[in-house]
Amino acid sequence: MDYIFETMSETHRQPIIDIFNYHVQHSYAAYPDQPVGYQFFDRFMEMTRGYPAVAVKAGAEVVGFGFLRPFHPAETFQRTAEATYFIMPEHTRQGLGTAMLDFFAEQAAKLGIDSLLASVSSCNHESLEFHLKNGFRECGRLARVSRKFGQDVDVVWLQKRLPEAEPPEPRDL
Repeated sequence: MDYIFETMSETHRQPIIDIFNYHVQHSYAAYPDQPVGYQFFDRFMEMTRGYPAVAVKAGAEVVGFGFLRPFHPAETFQRTAEATYFIMPEHTRQGLGTAMLDFFAEQAAKLGIDSLLASVSSCNHESLEFHLKNGFRECGRLARVSRKFGQDVDVVWLQKRLPEAEPPEPRDL
């Protein structure tokens, strides 16, 4: 299947929140335990300012989205970004996640980012497997910091070092 990456914009508000809420209700991929309103999209737009953020389309339908965002607001952390992506289940295991990760790695290099982080629920076995298969390594674990679906959940931090990029120009965060 052919996928198209579009820069995330207001036109994607409803499908992106619908995809996020699918994962809120049916998986450990999204941390909230209750669906969010469409105004939550504004948080995604705010946290990704100055970083790549995409909606992924299959034909006319948005089937996933992802973005990079700052790991920490201090300038000294500008070489590090957190990667986030959500894909509808019928579009997983088709190379889309890897294509998104490759896209974000390429964009990260242009921003002087050489370290990608991912925060993953310990109950999200598919995501943990995906990240490890794609060059991430576990670099930290916060034990029992969340509870979802009646189960205690760890948050696993994973890191992928990218080839060193040139130091970035200062950017507004």
